[in-house]
Amino acid sequence: MPLSTDYMSKTPDKQGRFAYTDAETAVWSDLFAMQMEALRKHACAAYLDGQEALGMSGQAVPQVTEIDARLRNITGAGVQAVDALIPQDEFSTLLSERRFPVATFIRKREHFDYIEEPDIFHECFGHCPMLTNNAFCQFMERFGRLSLELGEDYSERLFRLFWFTVEFGLIRQNGALKAFGAGIISSPEELKWAMSGKPDVVPFDLMTVLRTPYRIDIVQPVYFEIESFEQLARSIETDMRAALDTAREMGDLPARFDQAA
Repeated sequence: MPLSTDYMSKTPDKQGRFAYTDAETAVWSDLFAMQMEALRKHACAAYLDGQEALGMSGQAVPQVTEIDARLRNITGAGVQAVDALIPQDEFSTLLSERRFPVATFIRKREHFDYIEEPDIFHECFGHCPMLTNNAFCQFMERFGRLSLELGEDYSERLFRLFWFTVEFGLIRQNGALKAFGAGIISSPEELKWAMSGKPDVVPFDLMTVLRTPYRIDIVQPVYFEIESFEQLARSIETDMRAALDTAREMGDLPARFDQAA
């Protein structure tokens, strides 16, 4: 699906609440029902616990202010309504403050299975439940600080770590693969593919992640599997500048996707 250009951020009322049409609410409701049915089997425990703690339902699109208040009571994390695409420095600054940016529009029904731009289903349904896990929040906060410290020269390679974990990460629990990345959680197509046994799933290794290219417009041909969220948090407590320099010197691994696709 080509990147959409016709999505518009919503404007809040004086109480900071966003209005959604019946058609938009119906998209949320249908997505919520479809994904939760599959995620009860395929999502990690932290995600399912987070969903329960945040009290989301298929009845209405969540309000950003309410999710923010609940997160602050649980882990001190929070969310902030933003335009769909914000500058990288603004994004990283929010992460460093343990806050996650949330786009307020919701996808159209023709983009039901997958959308390249982050909508509120991806942001709230996909990301926010994981923000109830403290180790995950530690990783996110540290990632934001590193992004600001290292700057643009390291950005592209550093964000591979974000892509293969926060967006498309898997974890093994009780011998079974479970999803925690929001790109898997929020996409019917991606979730079905990730759990099909067809894509490669490899153990998480920081250097391998930093050397693995990706594309945003296809289901992922490879996923990385972490052992725990504590492992994820520890992975970024190394000398990341040195790790990124080493990855650059070693060069990218062969792309696992078809460049002509």
